[in-house]
Amino acid sequence: QLMESGGGLVQPGGSIRLSCALPTSGFREQSTAWYRQAPGKQRELVAGITWNGLDTYFADSVKDRFTISRDNNQNSVWLQMNNLKAEDTAVYYCNVHPCWPLRMCPALGYWGPGAQVTISS
Repeated sequence: QLMESGGGLVQPGGSIRLSCALPTSGFREQSTAWYRQAPGKQRELVAGITWNGLDTYFADSVKDRFTISRDNNQNSVWLQMNNLKAEDTAVYYCNVHPCWPLRMCPALGYWGPGAQVTISS
């Protein structure tokens, strides 16, 4: 199971960094994605990164505000979220895909508990 951390309450315009701990070294060879689910909405893909970190994907809604990075030696993937808006409020999840682009295959389903991010003044 993947494990997310780093969520919290942030003011509009603020920043926060989420961490995703990959459970085993085998996950280092997979693309990793961040999803989010806002209350009453479906889970949506936010960002992704290839296993080697050479290519990334961002949804239009977060492009130029979020960055994604990884360190396979630490079995970790991070989502840096800047200039946060109220509509970024959601539970954020990470997951792995055995392909790239991410749309070519579904997430493997190792959903963790997620990290709650709330944007409010």
